[in-house]
Amino acid sequence: MSEDYLVDKNVQLDELDEKILKLITKNARIPFLEVARACGVSGAAIHQRVQRLLNMGVIVGSEFIVNASKLGYNTCAYMGIYLDKQSNDKSVVDEIEKIPEVVECHHTTGQYAIFVKLQAKTNKHLKKVIDTDIQNIDGIARTETFISLEQVFKRQVPIK
Repeated sequence: MSEDYLVDKNVQLDELDEKILKLITKNARIPFLEVARACGVSGAAIHQRVQRLLNMGVIVGSEFIVNASKLGYNTCAYMGIYLDKQSNDKSVVDEIEKIPEVVECHHTTGQYAIFVKLQAKTNKHLKKVIDTDIQNIDGIARTETFISLEQVFKRQVPIK
């Protein structure tokens, strides 16, 4: 069975593009000249390729990752949110977005309509966010919270 249906037909990557992506996803701060040396091409060629990948939407920027625990956010939790009615979805998401401790929000299939990731300083802080911020949002029927004990790994999708 072909997996061609999974690929965006407008995105054509060659070996050089893939090599560039492998290098820059490992280290977003790698100098283009270092990438160029590793790929055996000029720095200008790398700059043009990266710009093309940005324009195609293959790369959607770069960012510095803040270590939440270094800032005192030692509790990571995930929450499944059940809605009263699916039509409440937009207003609930708008309210969830106002809560700074919610760092990710996803529409999901399955038992939850919405699934969020929260960062809190302590379990007590998490309880306050749940009780006073999330549980009081109109349209939420109930929630189910899971505290993460440890992030084992996190990675980008493989570049093939």
